Amino acid sequence: MRAKYINPFTDFGFKKIFGEEASKPLLIDFLNALLPIQHKIANLSFKNTEQLGQTDLDRKAIYDIYCETDKGEKFIVELQKAKQNYFIERTVYYSTFPIREQAEKGEWNYNLK
Repeated sequence: MRAKYINPFTDFGFKKIFGEEASKPLLIDFLNALLPIQHKIANLSFKNTEQLGQTDLDRKAIYDIYCETDKGEKFIVELQKAKQNYFIERTVYYSTFPIREQAEKGEWNYNLK
């Protein structure tokens, strides 16, 4: 018997429900319900969820959803349904990729969005 509904608490289900262009309004509404009003999202675009590093020796990162707002703010959306060892450390590591994308070549004023 096939399931009739998609389970939003699985990796596949979460990405299917929130991580596709057709479901962008649903993701925006979901995030705006969670975020403080000063971080309200009007629009966003989906970005590549895989960060493979600069060399073969670098550790890679694969996010559930990676977005950029119309204001240029980049953020990662991750779903964790179970306790995971080193979650905080992994989150810190993942957050370095959007920060590095903002680094301009040459002189950079370190202004992050």
